Amino acid sequence: MNPIKSAVDLNREEFIDQLKSPHNDWDFIIAGGGATGLGIAVDAASRGFRTLLLEQSDFAKATSSRSTKLVHGGVRYLQKGDVSLVREALKERGYLAKNAPHLVKSQRFIIGNFKWWERPFYTIGLTFYDLLSGSMSMGRSLPMSRKEVIRSIPGIVQEGLRGGVIFYDGQFDDSRLAINLMQTAVEHGATVINYCRVSALLKDNKGKITGVVAEDMLDNSKFNLNGRCIINATGIFVDELIKIDNPSMKPLVRPSQGIHLVVDKSFLGGDDAIMVPKTSDGRVMFGVPWHNRVILGTTDIPVKDFVLEPKALDEEIDFILETAGRYLKKKPQRKDVLCAFAGLRPLAAPKNDDGSSKTKEISRSHKLVVSQSGLVSITGGKWTTYRRMAEDTVNAALKFSGLEFRQCKTKNLHIHGYKQNPDLNDRLYVYGSDRDQLISFLREDPAREKKLHPDYEMTTGEVIWAVRKEMARTVDDVLARRIRLLFLDARAAVIIAPSVAEIMAEELNKSGEWQKQQVNEFSEIAKAYIIS
Repeated sequence: MNPIKSAVDLNREEFIDQLKSPHNDWDFIIAGGGATGLGIAVDAASRGFRTLLLEQSDFAKATSSRSTKLVHGGVRYLQKGDVSLVREALKERGYLAKNAPHLVKSQRFIIGNFKWWERPFYTIGLTFYDLLSGSMSMGRSLPMSRKEVIRSIPGIVQEGLRGGVIFYDGQFDDSRLAINLMQTAVEHGATVINYCRVSALLKDNKGKITGVVAEDMLDNSKFNLNGRCIINATGIFVDELIKIDNPSMKPLVRPSQGIHLVVDKSFLGGDDAIMVPKTSDGRVMFGVPWHNRVILGTTDIPVKDFVLEPKALDEEIDFILETAGRYLKKKPQRKDVLCAFAGLRPLAAPKNDDGSSKTKEISRSHKLVVSQSGLVSITGGKWTTYRRMAEDTVNAALKFSGLEFRQCKTKNLHIHGYKQNPDLNDRLYVYGSDRDQLISFLREDPAREKKLHPDYEMTTGEVIWAVRKEMARTVDDVLARRIRLLFLDARAAVIIAPSVAEIMAEELNKSGEWQKQQVNEFSEIAKAYIIS
């Protein structure tokens, strides 16, 4: 039903050439290459529609590469009584685990109990959480003794510990999934282009959108493209395109920033994650194992502006370190932080009050709006529900465009790289079914097996692979979203940036000046990930 496909070379230049064709009419033109936009591209293309996705930067550059790496129903939403949202997310968690088993795994979480009432309270609540997941449950929630908690998380504070409760949720690699979604869309006939932004909208004399103006950010060329369904899936920048369509529209999203700190795995001491259900100010915090590291986070604070490279504020860093220190024997300090990354969340405003009769709100987890001109804008939600968001968006766009309705196919659609029961001890497991092809590629030339950094296993060949097979075009693309070193050890990433630039320059036929510029740009980006 879903045959395994090997990775093929993805030639951005050939995709750009398609935009130059006089026959550049599209059923769907999607602005935005994060989780939502890529999901929409997969959905539309798998239904058989001619689909184009344009991303102004790299795929998953912003919010979609800066998550807590969890595929989850949202225990905190259950605490707030939002049962329908949790049920939907748990169902989507199940679909994602089924369709991308090479990237989504079951992760055991432990809530340490320090008060007598916490164990029965959380056991009952999390049992209800399990029931909501139905047949797609990842494991049963159970109470734990004090000894069991200590054995599972040796790094937990033992003073006052009475026991704990375990529950299960999903864990994944966010930007690797984004790349696989991009590949899946291409396999179903879509054209996807990074570093190409929608700079204007084309309209007929009745004010209806008929297409877009696309600008290649690498050479500044522009293209007028005709499309039946124009989708605004630009995440944190969704209001910018809405303003181009209708300058009088009020903002659709509210900016919020969350941060994460990456530390050595020894702070937990095991393979289980820890959850703090209520911090000193009422928020939720996680300590999650990820790629032989531990991610601590997250906080959410309101911010004023949306930017591609947000920076963790000192008060956020201090809050996470202080909170983690209350629950871990080994208190993390600033010097222990290997990476601090910030992500902006496009929180959907609770109500659109622009007075438009065309506005459609699909669910409380995300918001979908169709303007009078026909622009379809989607925002809110989270990685876990990306597939449902895409299905809702495509359905709404078809309704307003007049295109023939075709059923969604993504509930049972294997994502590129699909491989059951991967060896999680093999660092290349994230490549899924491409792993064997990658290994053969590395072994073709001894130079490709050369390590980029003495302390890490990433190789020269993986950079070449990222350029040829995964459309990486900058040093940041490779180190942040293909091999993930920026998120694992920002200082190490800066050290190998010149080597990566040299490898990429040879692949892309770039000059020494380009190499120097790339290193400088990446080093500037990495400053925000390093704290002193």
